[in-house]
Amino acid sequence: MALDAEFLRYPQRRHGMDHDRYQWSQLHERRPLVWPGGARLALWLNVCVQFFPLDQSGKPFAPPGGMTMPYPDLRHFSLRDYGNRVGIFRLFEAFDRFRIRPSFAVNGAMVERAPQLIAILRERGDEIVAHGWNMDCLHHAGLARSEEAEWMQRTLDSLRDATGQQVTGWLSPARNESPRTPDLLAEHGVHWFADWVNDDLPYRFHTEAGDLWTMPLPNELEDRFVIMHNLHSERSWMEQVCDACDFLLKEAEASGGGRILSLNLHPWLLGQPHRITWLERTLEHITSQPGVWPATPQQILAACAA
Repeated sequence: MALDAEFLRYPQRRHGMDHDRYQWSQLHERRPLVWPGGARLALWLNVCVQFFPLDQSGKPFAPPGGMTMPYPDLRHFSLRDYGNRVGIFRLFEAFDRFRIRPSFAVNGAMVERAPQLIAILRERGDEIVAHGWNMDCLHHAGLARSEEAEWMQRTLDSLRDATGQQVTGWLSPARNESPRTPDLLAEHGVHWFADWVNDDLPYRFHTEAGDLWTMPLPNELEDRFVIMHNLHSERSWMEQVCDACDFLLKEAEASGGGRILSLNLHPWLLGQPHRITWLERTLEHITSQPGVWPATPQQILAACAA
């Protein structure tokens, strides 16, 4: 039996989407973006510096990359710790070799867990992005507003105090949000976030406390998603990233507007000795292309605003 037509009528039903968070538009209809120096492709690398609790609660779900075996899951816990003790230094060397300034999405708990690493990040001066308190503190609809706000405040206060930066960017653990997360972010002085993956370029996102920017950071090219979720090889990950780079450069040239290639990376994964070479080869390919502009999120947003 068909539903009564009344079930299909509600106040926010409209063309494109059913909410007022952002203006719906198609990429090819927008005003072209112009990058500094006439670059065609902005390259943004984001590195996740994470803490996965050994005794994770897994509510409302186990975080991607989290513990999978019965407690104590030391095998996975210590592998994640490897990234912050060993793997990240290999990434530092690769970035410096190719003159790339990445951003680092850091869990607030890392200020307490690894102060030496936080001191190194502060000395490097790379842009710090808030990444929630830890990877088991997931923002979701069942979380009380007061608890979510407390997690957010504690994360931002810890990172701002430890790094000396304003820390105005946010990436939620597991990219998960409650319906109120963007509003709370704006209330806490965050200017942009990267949880939504529905575009290739930044766009304005409306909240009760003012607009945010949402930055494109696709799942599809994330090292963890490609290698662990899709079970593709490291070589395949490199080929996919390089294909994306080549295609976006051609698309930018054809459209007359700049594009962004953004990659989300994990030191416990690509920082392994059998994988780091594939990252280096990937960066070598991308940075050798004419028209590529390695940039931080703040630099990209400044160009968008201009």
